[in-house]
Amino acid sequence: MTALHMWDWLVILGYFVIVFGIAWWAYLKEKRSQTTAEYFLAGRNLGWWVIGAAVFSSNIGSEHLVGLAGSGATDGVAMAHYELHAWCLLVLAWIMVPFYMRSKVFTMPEFLERRFSTVNRTMLSVISLVAYVLTKLAVGIFAGGVVFAVLIPDIEFMGLDSFWIGSVAVIVLTGIYTVMGGMRAVAYTSAIQTVILVVGSAFVTYYGLKSLGGWDALREWAGSEMFNLWKPMVPEGMTSTWAPVKEEARMAWYFNDNYPWVGMLFCAPIIGLWYWCTDQYIVQRVLGAQNEQVARRGSICSAALKLLPVFIFIIPGMIAFALAKSGQNEVLATAFFDESGQLIRDNAQQAFPMLVAEVLPIGIRGVVVAGLLAALMSSLAGAFNASAALFTIDFYSKMRPEATQKQIVWVGRLATIVMVVIGLAWIPVIRGGKGLYDYLQGIQSYLAPPIFVVFFLGVFSKRLNAQGCLWAMIVGFALGLFRLAVDTPVKLISDFSYAEGSFLWIVNNMYFQYYSLLIFLICIGVMVVVSHMTAEPDYSKFKGLTFGTQTEEDRKASRASWNQWDVIASAAVLVAILAAYLYFRG
Repeated sequence: MTALHMWDWLVILGYFVIVFGIAWWAYLKEKRSQTTAEYFLAGRNLGWWVIGAAVFSSNIGSEHLVGLAGSGATDGVAMAHYELHAWCLLVLAWIMVPFYMRSKVFTMPEFLERRFSTVNRTMLSVISLVAYVLTKLAVGIFAGGVVFAVLIPDIEFMGLDSFWIGSVAVIVLTGIYTVMGGMRAVAYTSAIQTVILVVGSAFVTYYGLKSLGGWDALREWAGSEMFNLWKPMVPEGMTSTWAPVKEEARMAWYFNDNYPWVGMLFCAPIIGLWYWCTDQYIVQRVLGAQNEQVARRGSICSAALKLLPVFIFIIPGMIAFALAKSGQNEVLATAFFDESGQLIRDNAQQAFPMLVAEVLPIGIRGVVVAGLLAALMSSLAGAFNASAALFTIDFYSKMRPEATQKQIVWVGRLATIVMVVIGLAWIPVIRGGKGLYDYLQGIQSYLAPPIFVVFFLGVFSKRLNAQGCLWAMIVGFALGLFRLAVDTPVKLISDFSYAEGSFLWIVNNMYFQYYSLLIFLICIGVMVVVSHMTAEPDYSKFKGLTFGTQTEEDRKASRASWNQWDVIASAAVLVAILAAYLYFRG
């Protein structure tokens, strides 16, 4: 495999100089004020383009560098369904932003407290912190190790191989600039990282197509099925068309081997709306806007950027597959296919970094590697900063109401360092677990539905109360944790299985999106029933935080915050999504 040249290393060094230069500037600026608004929300003074780039860059993490490009190599455009959920960001822009900006909160659990109660805030904070450790930190670390293992396979230091070195380097370096500059450093470095990532990944697509022989050659070698978002494929031996249990004779109606149409149509939007509209990890950047107009435009900007991964990650994965299948690249062919010509799916997860190493010229390769590091570091930085904000604002400041702004900022830095240490402790678990990466991808499907329900129903219906919210979260999270407890032995212990046909076997084999839909429906029922069985809430306590409690002044202020250009930009995003769906029909 092609090694990095000196010029590549110089480009990468230049990237780190820029990132830490911005972090130092943010540190000096924040040091002068020492306020929580400055450290956690960049003084609520971020521009719309910075917000848009920061949201996009924070999202582009391991699931794209490893999972999305790898999915392109194994399943074609199937995962584009998730990327085309850019419309969820328009829901954030036009529906949720007015309520968030009006509330002046620092965190999503704090908004839940304003709408419902303190108990609901605490519960969501605990769940969010645990989820960040299990998902965002874990898969970010995994991807850092994979990228280094592919690009610098022979490096060793003090007995550590490239996977360990890459994981440690990404965690420590990201932790340093996050601790230094807080949200301002995270946001502005994310803006720069977005430019580097998009430009670098575009180079991968360009040079990959050039090596293969163009777009027509890609369609020829990849085949029409890899370009088809719509046609379901029922694997050989499967008789049913939608059954929810993943059994050899009864498989769901799939878009391909992995994605049933029922789950993609109904469950995927729930996960998308939870992630883009209610998750602290994403929404914290929007909360850093100076007003509703900037927050909305930042969200629209990120929606437009969100369409890019289809072309800068999925397509490169398909190009890597085509280069391997056609035999035009011996390294890729050897890595992707065994002696019998069968695709090795695990190796295909390395599609993007392998393509970088194989097709890019000197210098350009350094830009793309910097882009890979940018995506990894931005994603982790977002997790570090969001976790620190949740702990500091939702727990420490509650326990120590007399704490000064300077003390709260100091605790925020300390919380970030703790998250870095936890990340380092995760490395051996990540590397050693059987199927752990895939297992972690399903966690959000079990934890997201109750959060989605309480936020969206809470905004749309003023009648729903704190008791309904609390019991919806308790029941929803209990169902999610039950599924995780059932899945864990199967995923992490070799040769472990439940008796076929037993209750636990059915739970374990039910397709994860269908189980997520079940949680979603139960949570809605619980929240509505409990709320109507208990007293009406005091509407004056959450004035302006639901559609039913908005004042005429609230509506006028929101209407004054947008113009025809915001509508045109939003419509353009929707047209682009529709065009993608129409094109990828095989």
